[in-house]
Amino acid sequence: MIQFTKAGRTVRIFPAREPGAPLICLNACGEETEAVYGELPGGLPDFTLAGISGLDWNRDMVPWDLPGEKESFAGGADDYLRLLTGTLLPAVEDCLPGPPGWRGIAGYSLGGLFALYALCRTEAFHGAASVSGSLWFPGIVEYLTEHEMSPGVCRVYLSVGSREARTRNPLMRPVRQNAEAVEALCRERGIRTTFVLNPGNHFFQPARRTAAGIAWLLGGTEPKS
Repeated sequence: MIQFTKAGRTVRIFPAREPGAPLICLNACGEETEAVYGELPGGLPDFTLAGISGLDWNRDMVPWDLPGEKESFAGGADDYLRLLTGTLLPAVEDCLPGPPGWRGIAGYSLGGLFALYALCRTEAFHGAASVSGSLWFPGIVEYLTEHEMSPGVCRVYLSVGSREARTRNPLMRPVRQNAEAVEALCRERGIRTTFVLNPGNHFFQPARRTAAGIAWLLGGTEPKS
């Protein structure tokens, strides 16, 4: 593993062996990158996993402001996306044996929200894994409906936990309904898309769920639940 800090973010890279292998960018919490890498199944094609941590989660991953009494969100996703594509990804690719053949983006919870938003804001990525993505976030389905994804986007993975919609928080109850709506939207646009209902709540086996999304992006077999 290669690790460095740039622009206040920690970057952890499990590099591909050969040039031209795909690059999957994972916006991560702490040492989540290592945990996800350890859950990946065997038999996947050669690829690079680059995890970015040290994020201001309620700002960097959020497309617009959402004030709240207990928890607030400040829309800084566009600022972070410029940093990611303009500074962090070039630094990652400098560590690789050659340019990647294509790039995907993955994230859990708010990271999954950001992954889908990024597909509409940049041409840097060709696929996304929104794993237990925070698609309850007000306005995100409408935004994705009104904005085309980059023309190069060809694969989208969506998942939620089977108990995630059974929350006491009414704001978060539409998460499964919204994920299914995004799945239908992507299919209508000719994007290869899958929706997976995982057992458990939002906090059950996040590394394994994320590994499943990455494996699917790469065309591999998902780990067993």
